[in-house]
Amino acid sequence: MVQQLYILILILLIMSRLLLFDFSSTDDWSGWEVENDVVMGGNSSSKLERSVEGNAVFKGAVSLENNGGFASVQYHFDSKNIKGYEKAHIQLKGDGKDYQFRIKTNLNDRASYVYTFKTTGDWQTVEIPLNQMEPTYRGNKLDKPNFNADKIQEIRFLIGNKKAEDFRLEIDQIELK
Repeated sequence: MVQQLYILILILLIMSRLLLFDFSSTDDWSGWEVENDVVMGGNSSSKLERSVEGNAVFKGAVSLENNGGFASVQYHFDSKNIKGYEKAHIQLKGDGKDYQFRIKTNLNDRASYVYTFKTTGDWQTVEIPLNQMEPTYRGNKLDKPNFNADKIQEIRFLIGNKKAEDFRLEIDQIELK
């Protein structure tokens, strides 16, 4: 009886999370791509590479030249049902700078839902309440409700702190709980 209860609890714990991406457990990063302010004439640069431990390292330099000022890395996927999930949990190691975690409900939407978090310089788990993610378009908050959808098709990390700076963000895992 105790063993059956233990198994049931274990199953419930496993089912209560949705793994969006685990960099260290796969070699297929084909859905990830860098997008910088060069799409609007800026000069920022970034890349995504693998650390010795197998984690993703998003690094580069943000430039303010030519009205630039951001670098990002995004992951597109088939629509995922996220009904019942309330928080994003991201295991990462930053450089003490602020970053944004963004989600889109549909790849054709112009707006993203954004949450800004500060990194500590050490490994940390960033916990993001999905209902606190605010709708924005090109850095401007929209007059719409915060995130409350049941499906997503994109996640993105972005740095754009209105200053020229080098950056480094190491990401292990992204999941919803």
